[in-house]
Amino acid sequence: MRIGLRILLGYFLIVGLAGWFVLNVFVEEVKPGVRETLEDTLIDTAQLLAELVADDVAAGTLQQAALVTRMHNYAQRSVDIKISGIRKHSLDYRITITNAQGIVLFDTDQRAVGQDYSHWNDVLLTLQGKYGARMSRDVPGDDTSTVMHVAAPIRKGSSIIGVLTVAKPIATIQPFIERSQRKILKRGGWLMLGSLLIGLGFSWWLNRALGKLQRYVRSVEAGDKVQLPALGKHEIGALGLALEAMRVRLEGKQYVEELMHTLAHELKSPIAAIQGSAELLGEALPAPERARFLANIIEQNQRQKQLIDKLLALIKLEKQQHLDSVVDVDMRQLAAQLEQDFSARLAAKDVRLACHGAPLTLRGDALLLRQALGNLLDNAIDFSPPGTAIALSWSTRADGVAITLRDHGPGIPAYAQPRIFERFYSLARPNAARSTGLGLPFVREVALLHGGTVAVCNDADGGACAHLHLPS
Repeated sequence: MRIGLRILLGYFLIVGLAGWFVLNVFVEEVKPGVRETLEDTLIDTAQLLAELVADDVAAGTLQQAALVTRMHNYAQRSVDIKISGIRKHSLDYRITITNAQGIVLFDTDQRAVGQDYSHWNDVLLTLQGKYGARMSRDVPGDDTSTVMHVAAPIRKGSSIIGVLTVAKPIATIQPFIERSQRKILKRGGWLMLGSLLIGLGFSWWLNRALGKLQRYVRSVEAGDKVQLPALGKHEIGALGLALEAMRVRLEGKQYVEELMHTLAHELKSPIAAIQGSAELLGEALPAPERARFLANIIEQNQRQKQLIDKLLALIKLEKQQHLDSVVDVDMRQLAAQLEQDFSARLAAKDVRLACHGAPLTLRGDALLLRQALGNLLDNAIDFSPPGTAIALSWSTRADGVAITLRDHGPGIPAYAQPRIFERFYSLARPNAARSTGLGLPFVREVALLHGGTVAVCNDADGGACAHLHLPS
């Protein structure tokens, strides 16, 4: 499982559990909170009404009291009120009054008058001077018929002469409870969705940054020319910079070791030749022999200089990770420059350069492309028989530009084909000194810097053919 997905799952698990816990607490607390608010209201109402009927209960004139008549009228009223989207069609207070023995003297519903309520907690506890309240079902076993009863003492002086109870069905506040719960759940759902989107965004960002870093590491592992991508100024960016620094140090150390080994091996032959010729020059030799050995020293010294110059150019190119200068390069103009650069060699070898291709402009480093094609042309001239032509052509393809250089020489031996791009590897050339073996590695580095490829193979009609492919 990818690390971004793991972090997302862990994040959402924590947020989900926390959200579920908070929502569960809120939803569960709505019902008791509303009921406690209702109870507080019933307490105030019962205390107020108990004070208003106290004189009539004490005088025994309760039934004739104007307040009692108004309570009956209240119970008969109907209303049509909309409270925050919830319709209210009835007035739901039920008021009962009992005497000091708990016998009901008054009931707004007129169904409990004369009954003994002294065993109900609201009446029983109030008559004992305590806070009296109860929750009872009107229909046994039906929770929706639960009614809350809150009582207040009716006093004469310091004596309790009766109890006034105000009752209200819980069902009347249930719509408000359910509405509040729905709102909490809905907003909680939006909160969870928002958290998920934030988690997805963070996961996408993390996967994107890590994906860039992974692609970079894979490209480095494959030996491709690649720059460290922009990762930002955070921990992943710092990790990328650390990897880049480690890569530079490790590659530099390994590169120097390989370079010193191969350079020492390649310089052995010219140094030995120079030393042998110098020792022979110390003896008395005829003038023609002295001139031949002196020419050999000069030739071997020139070979060393050429080897070192080309090696330095290759080293610079191999350490380069991107093109410093990218311009529009006209292929016909580039071909004309090549023909001018090698005009003397072409004439000396009696070989001509035939260029053909439609007008074409590509993006790249003009100098590096000129040097790369120059190395390919240099090889082609060395292997071309006198009187033949070297064909330089170019064309566009769906995925880029194809440049082809073909000679009519002997081709590449089968044993040499896997090694032609190795540093310092070269084949014997007809009537010419062996090359440094650095030309084709240079061409390969130029192709890689341009995001392209190079291949050299034998043509079906004879000779060798170099294919340089560059992206559009």
